[in-house]
Amino acid sequence: MALVLWLALQGLTLGMIWFLIASGLSLIFGLMDVLNFAHGAFYMLGAYVGLTVYLHSGSFLVAVVAGAVFGAALGAVIEALAIRPLYGRPTFQILMTLGLILVFDEAVQAVWGPYPLVFPMPPALVGSLNVLDRPFPIYRVFIIAMGLLIWLALHLFLTRTRLGITVRAGVENREMVQALGVNIKLIFTLVFALGGLLAALGGAIAGPFEGAHPLLAAENLLPAFIVVVVGGLGSFNGSAVAAILVGLCQSFVAFYQPGLALAVNVGLMALVLMIRPEGLMGVKGVGR
Repeated sequence: MALVLWLALQGLTLGMIWFLIASGLSLIFGLMDVLNFAHGAFYMLGAYVGLTVYLHSGSFLVAVVAGAVFGAALGAVIEALAIRPLYGRPTFQILMTLGLILVFDEAVQAVWGPYPLVFPMPPALVGSLNVLDRPFPIYRVFIIAMGLLIWLALHLFLTRTRLGITVRAGVENREMVQALGVNIKLIFTLVFALGGLLAALGGAIAGPFEGAHPLLAAENLLPAFIVVVVGGLGSFNGSAVAAILVGLCQSFVAFYQPGLALAVNVGLMALVLMIRPEGLMGVKGVGR
């Protein structure tokens, strides 16, 4: 029982990290039909920016906020300069975002170097809790709690605010929102900025857990895409449910058969695509 609970908590930790990456990716794809392969770079850059600010300021809170703000600003700039001219041209969008991956990878190695960097853990979050006589790091509990709080905050934003409701409406029926006179270009920029913010925030929060290294983007992008497909394109809550499911699969399978962990999650994605192509909580026609 203790082992099951420990593995479940480990899976929730991974799930909350992938949720922060996948939720923005899902909204971007659902609203804008943009498959952003560079999305993992926001996560990576959030970790590096957070580390740099933390080392200079000594405040983990400031570091997390700085990483999130950087991700939002970068997302808005990329949408305006690189993605907006390519709407309706999906092949060129894919080529552009693949090119951005290379640019960001080279930029990270030029600024911070090619070797992994240690992200110091905040002193208040050092140590472990006893979970049925098994130690579980306090920082992983912090990641789980932050993931749930961010999910709640964004759920309230998307369901209780006018802007959030407009975004959700745009995901489900973009043409209707445009017909109502909404500035869809501004909404596109805001959604891209929100996606960048969420991914970079995840990178800054997970920095002490994963460190900062140039492979962060590549290692976390595929699980994020699996979460998006399983949860459903454009479904924020679907991303949360799928992230937990994928994280739990990763944790349990990796413990017993490490070589099969990724294969099982890819198989889960394939099964969902065959049975329910729109995802567990997706809307038919989204991502058309």
